[in-house]
Amino acid sequence: MNACNEGQAATDRGRQAEDAALAMLQDAGLRVLRRNFKTPGRGGGEIDLIMLEPDGTLVFVEVRHRRQMRQGGATASVDARKQARIVWAARHYLARLRQLPPCHFDVVAFDGHWHAAHPPTPRWIRAAFDAG
Repeated sequence: MNACNEGQAATDRGRQAEDAALAMLQDAGLRVLRRNFKTPGRGGGEIDLIMLEPDGTLVFVEVRHRRQMRQGGATASVDARKQARIVWAARHYLARLRQLPPCHFDVVAFDGHWHAAHPPTPRWIRAAFDAG
C-alpha cells in the first residue's frame, strides 16, 4: 500500500470511528449539534462531535482510533497538546452562544483493527479532561 492509500485508509477508519461513536451517543440519548467543527485559521482546533445531553449539557467529543496499543492506545493519544486544541476550539464555539450551558469533554476511544463486520468496542470516557 502506498502512502496515499495508507492516508486514505486512515481517513476512512477515522470516519467509521466517528460514525460508530455518533450512533452510540445517539443511542444513549444525546443529540448531535455539529460534526467536525473547525476553527478558522492555521493552527486551529477541531472538535469531532458536539452533542447535547437531554439536560442541556454540551458535550465536546474527541473520537480516537488506534490499531496498536503502543504508547497507550487511543485514549492516551488525547495528550495535553491535543486537549488544549480541543479546549481552544470549544471556547471558539462557546463564544458564539448567548448563554453558556454546562459542558464537558468526552473521549470515545477504539483500540484494535477495524473490520466493518466487527469493529472494536468503543470506550466512552465521560468528562475525560477539563478546560483548566
